[in-house]
Amino acid sequence: MKTWCIPPTATADFVYHMEDVLRVYQWPDDHRAPVVCMDEASQQLIGEVTAPLPLRAGRVTCEDSASERKAGSNQCMGSEPVRGWRHVRVTARRTTRDWAECLRELVTVHSPQATRMRVVLDHLNTHTGAALYETFPPKEARRFLDRWEFHSTPKHASWLNMAEIAIGV
Repeated sequence: MKTWCIPPTATADFVYHMEDVLRVYQWPDDHRAPVVCMDEASQQLIGEVTAPLPLRAGRVTCEDSASERKAGSNQCMGSEPVRGWRHVRVTARRTTRDWAECLRELVTVHSPQATRMRVVLDHLNTHTGAALYETFPPKEARRFLDRWEFHSTPKHASWLNMAEIAIGV
């Protein structure tokens, strides 16, 4: 087992979650049991106040810097870093139901061949198995949970989640 550089202020809980996630990243690629990183990010949508002036020969497009705030949106990202694959699902808001639907899409549409999915995620309040029971009938929720294996990043260290890194880029 590798030894990691552990910050002197790290708690036992921090070290446990950090080592767990870092070990998951070392597992070999297996299409039947992929390692999938999941994360969400809210975005404020911005609109133009005035239409830009059209491009003309020898001149760049003239745009006004003024903008107006529009509604927000939520991005739910699933990423398989080893395979080089990622998918973003955009929703109007961030709810437990949206999260559960994102997970269901991941397994039924993008990885139907997987018998087990090893999911790296952070401690967001919607990122729980209970989200599935709140969204789907109990048998369906249990069927999905039996296929997933959750690995949480340490609290205040969600930057260990490769999906969060991809969203930030």
